[in-house]
Amino acid sequence: MKDIEKKILEVAKDRKLPCKVAFKLAEELNISLKEIGDMANKLNIKITNCQLGCFK
Repeated sequence: MKDIEKKILEVAKDRKLPCKVAFKLAEELNISLKEIGDMANKLNIKITNCQLGCFK
C-alpha cells in the first residue's frame, strides 16, 4: 500500500491527479483503478481531467 501512496504523491501536482495518469499508474502497479481512486481519496487528492467528463 505504501508504494501506491508514494507513487500517487510523486505524480500529483497541487493535490490533483489527472485521470490519464491514474490509468497509467494502475497499469504500472498492476492494480485496479478503484484502488488508485481509494488511495487518492485517502490522501485528499482530486482526480482531474476525467476522460469521461465526470471530474473537471
